Amino acid sequence: MIATQTALQELIERARGTDAVALDTEFVWERTYYPRLGLIQLALSDEECFLIDPLALPDLSALGELLADPSVVKIFHDAPQDLAILSRTTGSIPKNIFDTRLAAGFTGLSATLSLSNLIKILLDIDLKKTETRTNWLKRPLAAEQIDYALDDVRYLRAVRILLLSSIIGPEIKSWLQEELELLDAPAAYMGHMDDERYLKIKDASSLPPQGLAVLRELALWREEEARTLNRPRGHIVPDNVLLNIARKRLRNTDELRTETGLSPRATERYGDKIAAAVQKGMDSQKSVPLPINRSIKLTKKDKEALARLNQLVLLKSEVQGIDPAIVGNGSEFKLLVKILNKSCESKMLRQMEGWRKTFLKDFFRQTSLR
Repeated sequence: MIATQTALQELIERARGTDAVALDTEFVWERTYYPRLGLIQLALSDEECFLIDPLALPDLSALGELLADPSVVKIFHDAPQDLAILSRTTGSIPKNIFDTRLAAGFTGLSATLSLSNLIKILLDIDLKKTETRTNWLKRPLAAEQIDYALDDVRYLRAVRILLLSSIIGPEIKSWLQEELELLDAPAAYMGHMDDERYLKIKDASSLPPQGLAVLRELALWREEEARTLNRPRGHIVPDNVLLNIARKRLRNTDELRTETGLSPRATERYGDKIAAAVQKGMDSQKSVPLPINRSIKLTKKDKEALARLNQLVLLKSEVQGIDPAIVGNGSEFKLLVKILNKSCESKMLRQMEGWRKTFLKDFFRQTSLR
């Protein structure tokens, strides 16, 4: 356990002298807006694994130097959440990231495999998953917690080597590298911008344009409030209540209390702010982007193109040895065919640039000829 600044500095100096290190985090995220970091795991090899105690270390800038060092590969499994937590905690922007879950998709395995399943497939080792709901802020840590935490990084270096050796050809490897390089930018793991948070609210797509504009302002207000108070969004106002307010466009505090499910306490505390957000949304002249899960209606021509696209993706993915899910999802493919058939307004999708555009070049050529 690394619990002093001197020990941390010595470990980081050793880590920066290696080619790659494995990293993971354990945190508690139940009653706060920001996750509360309880533990950081770092492995130099399968035999040299360390636990860094952020509760005992107020200054993690040394770890930030390792994260930002482009000469050292940082191996994570399902990196985005860990990167967001570590970047905020250390104040550094991580560079040169290898995500084993993402990489698995470029070897023909599922790109959504859990770490334990991936290790079972590649190394035939069963990881114990007994501490998934443990309290990582409690000290001292139990032996079971320590073993669980160390196992999350112990095998990552070996997994990376096995995945890279399983990729078919240099072209696929270059596609993976292109995806991994996206993780060098905070936008890849910091989630939705505040003014896009409404897009994540369930059933937002059922609202008319003005209702969406109101919901956007309500979600923006709630995000700022939750961040300021460091409380979960749902503890400020639940999603279903925001949606109800936006649907009815209520601006009267009595109506907010009686017609939306907003508690008397929340009405008293936030009623005026909610009313102001509703009014701002109703007065807004800005166009509101539609939620990605909004029902997409396809013409006969769109459906024919979508069938060709899905068939091409499945066949080519099998030949190339990649998980077809990393090429795109159903909503993206529907939007893509509508854009190409000029049956909806054009927007940039990830399938229209980079390695995915190369992968789909035959489809683009066929569609443009029809």
